[in-house]
Amino acid sequence: MSAWTRAPLGDLVSIVGGGTPSRNESRFFGGDIPWVTPKDMKSRDIFGSQVTISQHGLESSAARLIPSNSVLVVVRSGVLKHTLPVALSRVPVAINQDMKALICNERVHADYLARFVKAQSGTVLQWVRATTADNFPIEKLKGLAVPLPPLAEQRRIAEILDRADALRAKRRAALAQLDTLTQSIFLDMFGDLAASEWRMSTVREVARAATASIRTGPFGSQLLHSEFIDEGVAVLGIDNAVNNEFRWSGRRFISVAKYRQLVRYTVRPGDVLITIMGTCGRCAVVPDDIQTAINTKHLCCITLDATKCLPRFLHAYFLRHPIARSYLRHRAKGATMDGLNMGVVEELPVPLVPIHLQRAFVDQVSEIDGIRSAQRASLADLDALFASLQDRAFRGVL
Repeated sequence: MSAWTRAPLGDLVSIVGGGTPSRNESRFFGGDIPWVTPKDMKSRDIFGSQVTISQHGLESSAARLIPSNSVLVVVRSGVLKHTLPVALSRVPVAINQDMKALICNERVHADYLARFVKAQSGTVLQWVRATTADNFPIEKLKGLAVPLPPLAEQRRIAEILDRADALRAKRRAALAQLDTLTQSIFLDMFGDLAASEWRMSTVREVARAATASIRTGPFGSQLLHSEFIDEGVAVLGIDNAVNNEFRWSGRRFISVAKYRQLVRYTVRPGDVLITIMGTCGRCAVVPDDIQTAINTKHLCCITLDATKCLPRFLHAYFLRHPIARSYLRHRAKGATMDGLNMGVVEELPVPLVPIHLQRAFVDQVSEIDGIRSAQRASLADLDALFASLQDRAFRGVL
């Protein structure tokens, strides 16, 4: 990159903010001008928006018409805790006050600059966390040193990164299709309960007939944060089930001596975990290779009677069946299910589907899971490749 120059981002763009027309004036909305908000920033290329405004709405607000091929950046939103949304306006648009538009001059190609700004997400989000999302460090953004190869090279780099990113998008789409397939299989087999002769039961009735077959973890002084150690017996929490499948996340452990005091909270292979505090209403099945572990009070742990209900069936029913979802919506307190408790879970209505049909469903899902694992491994490889290409691109060695 020795022949490349660098320039502050502020020297390469004009930065324009946005605004919101008065909601009290219906004539300001429903026109032919796309009005982009953070909700529209789900893809890299913006061709329209969920809400449109009229010319009257544009003229009455702080918004202005942004030319096509401008770089759009979210500067105020809850999503800035996790990611920096960056997109390209492919048509003229207006934006709201939670965003900025970077209008490129003749020295920089918009696609290249969008890729560069997105590549700086980690740095920019550190700035945001050091201030607040309401005080986006726009001056620091202007000071970002942008590597500036000739325009033809900028286009080449953007095209290479676009192609690599497109492969990642296809892999993510394939994974989404697998989730849709699982949903379709489940509803085809079990969706129309009214047409079946299966008796409705409850989670309590399909749980194993044993003490504490449905349980939450230790409360209060039974388990303190100060008792967590670096290794020992694992303690499972919301983060292990929040993605609706079991995943190891931040590891927590207690000593063997402490575990002996809390042995009644032991989690077993095949147990079904349901989050009942924080991010509620998520569900996961404990894998067969689980090491000795207990669950926290944030999880309801269910040990099933395998002659009545299989874990993968209950997992799918809990997440996918309209009866289960309707029950949870009506019984939970609050819009975010923050009122889920063990009693609500115990009374969840569950159909007594013949075990051979449950097994047939589980067998099909297991095949899909194998494909999903392969797709995820491929996506991880593509992510690593993209990160390498991106790093090399902006160091001038691509």
